[in-house]
This record gives sequence, structure tokens and C-alpha cells, in this order.
Amino acid sequence: MAVTTSSASAQSERQALVKACVSRDWSKAIRILNSLLSQACTVQDICNRAFCYSKLELHKHVIKDCEKALELDPYNIQIYILKGHALAALGKGYDALQTWKQAYASVLDQSVDLKQLLELQDLLANSKDDSSVVSDGQIAESPKDPPSSMTSSSNSTCKSPVKTVEREKPLQRENAVASQLTQKTRSISLDLRLSRGIAQVNDGNYDQAIAIFNQILRDNPSSSEALIGRGTAYAFQRKLDIAIADFSKAILSNPTTGEAWKRRGQARAALGESLEAVKDLTKALEFDPNSSDILHERGMVFFKSKDYIDAVADLDTCVRLDKDNKSAYSYMGLALVSVGEYKRAFEAHEKALQLDPNFKEGWCHMAQSYQELAEAEKAVECLQRALSIDRRFVNAYRLLGLLKHGLGDHKGAIRELSAGLEFDKLNLECLYLRASSHHAIGEYANAMKDYDAVVNMDIDSQEKFVLQCLAFYQRELALYAASRANVNYKWFNLDDDIHPMFKEAWCKRLHPKGVCEVVVRQPPLRESLKKGRVKQQDFIMTKPKKLLLETADRIGKKIQYYCPGFLHNKRQHRMAGLAAIEVAQKVSSTWQALRKTLISRSKSEAKGGKRSKKKERNNVISENRGGVCCSTSSSSDTSSSCNCHEEKSSSERFTLSWEDVYAIAVKWRQVSEPCDPVVWVNKLSEEFNTGFGSHTPMILGQAKIVRYHPNFDRAFAITKNLMLERKEVYNAANNLVDLSNPAKLEAIEAARSCCDLFGTVNEDFWIVTPCYSTAFEGKSLEGTRLTMQKKGENGFDFSIRTPCTRPRWAEYEAEMAAAWEALCEAYCGEVYGSTDIGRLEKVQECILRLSFYWINYICHPKKSNMMSIYTGIISCL
Repeated sequence: MAVTTSSASAQSERQALVKACVSRDWSKAIRILNSLLSQACTVQDICNRAFCYSKLELHKHVIKDCEKALELDPYNIQIYILKGHALAALGKGYDALQTWKQAYASVLDQSVDLKQLLELQDLLANSKDDSSVVSDGQIAESPKDPPSSMTSSSNSTCKSPVKTVEREKPLQRENAVASQLTQKTRSISLDLRLSRGIAQVNDGNYDQAIAIFNQILRDNPSSSEALIGRGTAYAFQRKLDIAIADFSKAILSNPTTGEAWKRRGQARAALGESLEAVKDLTKALEFDPNSSDILHERGMVFFKSKDYIDAVADLDTCVRLDKDNKSAYSYMGLALVSVGEYKRAFEAHEKALQLDPNFKEGWCHMAQSYQELAEAEKAVECLQRALSIDRRFVNAYRLLGLLKHGLGDHKGAIRELSAGLEFDKLNLECLYLRASSHHAIGEYANAMKDYDAVVNMDIDSQEKFVLQCLAFYQRELALYAASRANVNYKWFNLDDDIHPMFKEAWCKRLHPKGVCEVVVRQPPLRESLKKGRVKQQDFIMTKPKKLLLETADRIGKKIQYYCPGFLHNKRQHRMAGLAAIEVAQKVSSTWQALRKTLISRSKSEAKGGKRSKKKERNNVISENRGGVCCSTSSSSDTSSSCNCHEEKSSSERFTLSWEDVYAIAVKWRQVSEPCDPVVWVNKLSEEFNTGFGSHTPMILGQAKIVRYHPNFDRAFAITKNLMLERKEVYNAANNLVDLSNPAKLEAIEAARSCCDLFGTVNEDFWIVTPCYSTAFEGKSLEGTRLTMQKKGENGFDFSIRTPCTRPRWAEYEAEMAAAWEALCEAYCGEVYGSTDIGRLEKVQECILRLSFYWINYICHPKKSNMMSIYTGIISCL
């Protein structure tokens, strides 16, 4: 019964197709053929659709259908003829001639239609040059000269109503015939005007196209084809709101027009309205479920909205339907990298480039994937390949600049970005990156020019607005650095000199308006120039300098993580090495002075009799605890903490607090990359207390963060164990959520994914890890927070966060002071000066304990300086 029904439906559609062609309603004929092809794909139906497209002068669609038909039947002469005419109409006379020659050569030894073969031979004979091909193509396909078979068919159709109505009066019969002829004439005229409008859109003449469609809509305001055509022209002009209005009118006029749903979805996607775009494209798929174009478009929308799982699903289906869609393969590669399927990702990238080795965007996409995994050499190779294809390809220069910036090669980044800006002087991303590169190497005048260009530019997206805000803040920081460029290094103190509100807004990327009303701006660059603070410094590489830098580079490499996602930044290595050397020098001097003090007091005690040793020791060690402030100045600085040290006796002059030690590395980290927000969080405003000093995401939405996702299994297991042990978590409002219900506990035990675990609480939640005190026996501190948040329909953020609140800082400052005191005591005692690793075991434990509490304390957003402290203290042993 189902087969009979389906057959009857197909027969009905075939009859409707004939009527549509007879009445020259080519748009309707195409819709019917789309429906028939969705049920069964035949060569004849594809050829028929190509013929209908040719009548509307949609020559690119003709070529696409002909290529699809030739895959199924490579010896069909009529397909070659149609394709050649379409190429000729597009001005590609040579390609048309080659198509017909290919056809003639391939069918000579085949059983073919001789009439079509003779027609092909005539075409070749008449096509002596490109202009004749175009002429022949236009004559052959001109809608003004329909074939005789069509004309006779049309005439018979016009006469048939006259024969069937026998009782009508002669005048009525004449009026009926005239009316039908008028309607058919109008239909033909409408199709011709529509085809001209569409041709203008295809040629990029959008204003002319809009004028044609406006004329059509004056006569027929509800013409969905005209509304779609005009909307498409507006969309190409980036007048997206007007385009969406036209597509919406077309949908109201004819809700079954899949093309209108598709076009509106595309326009909404361009506006960033991802949810609405997906709805429209999903509706379009209802009318054409096997449309690879719509699947590709929806997959792209999913990808840009970071819905990577659905993006992979759509793009995978797309390439199954259209195996030659290189763009779908390429974007599927990017999406697969985001979800951690690296092998499949690079297979997709390679497939895209096999289809088209000159696919420059595909080479850039592969480079992005390699860069995500920190495989810099392979990324550079891909980008150079893209530039060998098109030396004017700005995106390749941008990505090269970004990569070299990440490798610490700021001069190299400037070269690449400047090359890109030669071809696109208003590329905001390139200007911003070049500004930050000039800033990093002290070329402040050039940095100012680029920062100003970014700040003053008109923008059209949220991402660009964020870069504009950052450019404002970094411009001010560059001016601050310029005012300190040629003064003693100790006068560079970002944390004390920059207003807390400014630093907070910089970290949060807030709009600068509120900052400008409160914070005093930095002096202009010309003032620093007048005072001689910004001048070229002569640098002569002497043997001691060379030895220092080589040692710094060797030590600095120890901070490198040899894991996917971590680029080898040589500048960071050198700065970390220099930080470690300075830490080693200062700590060594401090311990020498402390050792002398202990020996002197020990002799004094031996002469003067017994004293309260515990009290004496506490008095000495308390000098290493530091004050209430966390100075970023070294012990030689003229900060408040330094002044306190200078007031002490000469034997204790070099005493450092733990804050002073960490401040050394923090300052070097600030200098290494001035555009990274590295600041002491406890020197920000009181309003920042509810923020977080450290945020380590393992999963963001659906993306598995390549750097940190390897920690997911361990962190997930710890989260489950803590939930089972405590039977409670905290929600986003910091209120307790009870989990003692046995069913919930069983669900927590069985959870294998973020979705499973989130379902046991059904709201965003966090749980804190314990951190046990060594300074106060039995006390437990608040460690880091394991946080889970719902993102979209299918995404979750699972991250490690460190809260920054005043009470917590006070607890950890006491803990850090005790750990530092224990380290000083451990080394300055009997093992002082020893190089025996066995004897230094307790010292090593103290160093690790200090590092452990620092990571939990994490008083600033960037934590890469921890290894500098660690290696610095180790170096001084």
C-alpha cells in the first residue's frame, strides 16, 4: 500500500512538472525536481533541473548539476552540451570548447544518440574562438527563443480549454483564451526579469539587482522569488537586517520555500544570532533533507557557536553526501581538534587538501590545529604553503604573526604582521598584535601608532570590541613603561604605581569609560621623549653578558612543559632564567647573612649562659616573615619593605621576606610579556575580592582544553570522592546543596561524564579541596575549588579555580611565612653549604612545601613564575 501511495505521489509530481514546464514556470519546475531527486536520484531528473536552471540563467547551478550527472553517466552528450552553454554564458568560452571537445573524444567509440552527436559536432565546428562560443551559447539558451517543441506544446495547451467548454459563447471563449495567453506572457516576463536580477547578483552588481527586484515587487508584492533575490543582494552588501526582513516576507508569502529559510539562516548567522540561524537552517532541511549545502551551513554555525559535537555531526553528514566539499572537511578538522579527536582531525584536514592542494584556507586551518597542539614547525610549514599559493593572503600573515608572538619572537611577528597590513591596512587583529609586539621590545612610538589605530577604528563584532578595550589599557601601560624605560630597574613597579581600578578593568577586559572618569592617565609619549627616557640603548655583548644570558637560557628551559599545547617561548625562558638567577643571588646573600647571625648569637649564648633559645630563634626568623604588604620590589629597591631592611643592623640588612622573593619573579614575568595581565590580586580593589586569582579550565563548553584536559580524569575522580564523602556541595550562590539522598549518592558513584555528575545536582556547583596546614597543627585551609557549570544545551565548564578573598589571603600569608621560615632554618643550620643531596633532603621538602602553598595561594592570575622561584632557590644551594 505504501509503495502504491508513493508511486501515485511521484506520478502526480511528474504531471505537475510537465505543466510547470509548459507554462514556463521554471522556478516551480525546479522545486518539483528537487522533491523528485530527494526520493530517487536519476540522471534524467538532474539534466532536467539543469535545463530549468539554464532557463533562469542560473549558470553556476547548471554547471553543478551537469558535473553531478556526469559522475553517474559520463557518456551523456546532452549533459556536455548543457554544461558548455552554461560556461559560455559565464564568459568562459575556452572552458566551454574544452568541455565539448572532451565529450566528442569520449563518446566516439560508444553507442550514443547520433542526433545529439551531430549537434555536438556542429557546436565544435562553429566554435572557432571564445567569442563564437559565447554567442552560440547565448543563442542556444536564450529564453526569448524557446525550442519549437516547447512552442507547439504551449500552443496546444492554450487551445485545450477552448475544446472542453462547448456551451460557452464565442466572445467568452475568446476572452478566456486571451486571459490565459496574457497570464502566460506575464509568467514568462516575470521569469525573465527574475533571471536577470539573479544574474546581476551573481555578477556582483547588487544595486542593479535590487532595482530589478524592486520593479518586480511593485507589480507582484508577494513574489517569494523576488524577495529572496533582493534579500540576497542586500546580504551581500552586509545590510543584513534588511535582508532578513525580505527573507521573512518571502516565508510569509510561501512558507514552503526552503531557499528563504536557508537564506535567512545564513543572514542570522552572519549577525551572530546562532540560535535563530540554527532554527531556520533546520527548517530548510525539512524541505531538502539531503542538501549538503544546508548541512554545511548549519555545521559552520554550530562550529562558530562552539557547539563542536553538532558541528562534527553535520559536517560529517555533509561530506557523505558531497565527497568533494573541501570546506566541510577542513572545518570538521578544526571541530575535531576542539573535542580532542586529533587523529580524525588531521585526516579531515588532509582530505580537504587532497581534494584541492591549492586550498589556501585549508592550509591555514591545518596550521591552526598544529598551533593548538604547539607543533610550531608544522604550523609554519602550512602557513608558508598558503602564502606560496597567494602572497596577498592576509589571514596567513596574521596567523604567522600570532605564532611568532607566542614563540617570543616579537621582531619576527612584526615582520609578518607588517607584510599582511600591506594588503589590508585596516586589519584590526594584525594592528593589535603588531602594537603588542612593538610594546614588548620597547618600540613605544610604533606601539602608540598601532594602539591608536585600533582604538579609533569602527568595529562590527564583540570580539573586535574586546581587542579595542585591551588596546586602550595596553596603550596606557606602554606609556607607563616608556616613562620608566631608562631609569633604574627598581623604579619599575607596576603593582604599586598603577591604580587598582585600572588593573582590575584590564584583567576583566571592561569598557574603559568608567576607568577614565577615575584614573589619572599616563603622561604622553612626547614628555618621556623630552626627558630622554625613551632613547636607543647601546648594547655591547661582552663575555660576562654572554655567559649570563647563556646561563639564563639554560635555567629558563626548565620551566617548559613538554606537553601538547605549550609553545616553547624563548623569551619567557630567558626571563625565567634571569628571574631564577636574581632569586638565587638574593636568597644566597640573605642566607649567608642569616648564617653569620646565627653563628654570632650561638657564640654569644655560649659565653653569656643559657637563654630562651626558642624566643631568640623566633626573633631572628620573624625577620623573614615580611610585613603586611606584598612588595614587588627586590631587596635593593627603595620600597617600604626595603627601607625597613635598611634600618636593621648590617648583619641583617639582606634579609628577605617570602613576598620579596616571589616579587622578583613576578616582576620578570610582567616584563617578559607586558600584555599579559600579571598583577598581585591582593593589590586590586576591594570589589575584586569575589574574583578568582587562578582559573584552569579542563573543559570549556564542549572543548577539551589541550593543555589541561589530561588532568580531567584525576580531577573528576577527586570531585566525585569529595561529594560522596561530604554529601554536599556549594551552588553558584554559595549556598549548601544537600546530597545525602541515597539515590543521589548512587548516581554520583555511577557518574562517568560531566553530564552525569551535573545531573545529580541539577545546578552549577563547586566543591573545595582540603589543604592541610603545617604552621598550625590540625588546621585545614581552603584549597582550590573544583567547579562545574552548565554551558548551553550540551556543554559544561569543568575547571580548577582559586578564590581570592581577604580572609583566605591572611591564612595563606601566615602559611607561606611559616614555610619560608622552615626553609631558612633548614638550610642555615648544620647543612649550610653542603652539596650532598642526601643531607639536603629536608631542604628539598621545604622548597616543595613552599611551592605547594604558593600554588594554592596563587595571588595573581599567571602562575608560570612558580618554576622560576623553585629553580632559583634550588640554584642557590
